[in-house]
Amino acid sequence: MWATEVLADFILALRPGDVPAPAREMAKRCILDLVGAAAAGFDTPPARAMRHACTGIFSSGSSGVWFTDSRLGCAPAAAINAAAASALDIDDGQRTAGGHPGASIVPAALAAAEETGADAEELLAAIAVGYEVGIRVAAARDFAALDTCSTGRWCSYGAAAAGAFLRRLPAKKLAEALAIAGVQSPGLSASGYSAVMGNHVKEGIPWSTLTGLVALDLAELGFTGPTDILDHPSYFDRNAILANLGERYAIERVYFKPYSCCRWIHSALDALLGLMVENGIEPGQIERIRVHTFERALRLNNYSNPDSLEGAQYSIPFSLAVAALKGRGTMLPMKPDCLGQADIVALAEKVELSIDPELDRLFPARAPARLVLKTARGEWERLVRDAWGDPDNPMDVPSLEKKFRTLTDGIFRQKDQDEAIDAVAHLETGGLERLIGLLGTTAGRR
Repeated sequence: MWATEVLADFILALRPGDVPAPAREMAKRCILDLVGAAAAGFDTPPARAMRHACTGIFSSGSSGVWFTDSRLGCAPAAAINAAAASALDIDDGQRTAGGHPGASIVPAALAAAEETGADAEELLAAIAVGYEVGIRVAAARDFAALDTCSTGRWCSYGAAAAGAFLRRLPAKKLAEALAIAGVQSPGLSASGYSAVMGNHVKEGIPWSTLTGLVALDLAELGFTGPTDILDHPSYFDRNAILANLGERYAIERVYFKPYSCCRWIHSALDALLGLMVENGIEPGQIERIRVHTFERALRLNNYSNPDSLEGAQYSIPFSLAVAALKGRGTMLPMKPDCLGQADIVALAEKVELSIDPELDRLFPARAPARLVLKTARGEWERLVRDAWGDPDNPMDVPSLEKKFRTLTDGIFRQKDQDEAIDAVAHLETGGLERLIGLLGTTAGRR
């Protein structure tokens, strides 16, 4: 059997009760985190553009466009919500995948749940399955050979898996859907070689989400794909994709982000902010910041004076300067008014970057950094292997709830923040209907 066929059988044999409690609990955390990211990203230019374009192109349907009263088909609604969720680079991620599953799979699963009338237990299982398939495919690639780690290359598999679980496609059609989703995903090669990282395409998550869910429609209508897509060792490690399916779920190793910038910058941010607090260092005292890290991080645009918010999200020097000068809170989320500020740019220009071979060997399992901070009083050094929010240095539930409130402050009323948090916590006992109600109205927005 081809790997797509084995995955199809696994997905269809699974019942909601088969998903272990830790994976279901993590799925709830992913939902809350993702809704907060989407609310904060709702009014950004890329989210607005995706919303207007899809509303004009696609017909109405049963799935909600979050924070509006509009309803579209499953695929376009999920793509729109994915655009808002991924706009500010504050969405979840997973180390072995080297990317961001939640911004695709959570909107896809919620859109499919509305389409199919799924209950909360089915939704949580679909999310766990989507993460499982997407992450396994992503982690089975040879990272050294990739020209880009962009999530859009693989999240379509996860979106298709989550949607197929809820639609209960026949096994043959599900295998075809996975193949269609994979082969028609955006290539995104330019993300690896372009010097213009400050653009709205970014990781291609919304379009890949659309592709994954449309693949289900195509497969149901008899459209076929290369079902051996995952069985070529020069592209994927088949054994890694299929080994120990169902024994432990990849969603349990998701990380959450306290800063709205590329995850590859977070270890350096933790190191810098920790050293400044512990040693009473003021931003004006900083003479130089040296960041020793892994090679992939040096492929970010790393401009000291980026001309877009997306460019800022992919710049180690600029992100460090914003956090040092404006405080940790300005990174949740980072906003366009930071761009072009002379004091931020001046400090960013004091940041030096280099590759540390030992730290480079830890990637992609870890995204570490060793930071050296120099002032007239001396030098301080800190190594961070696991940034805050990683599974081995986790954000607890109160921290995630605080993050949600911060991201939605000024967007939701406090009572609606309370309602969203409670609805997700009690998803299986009426919470799903309450959550969909909150997502499907503008009443909660100020």
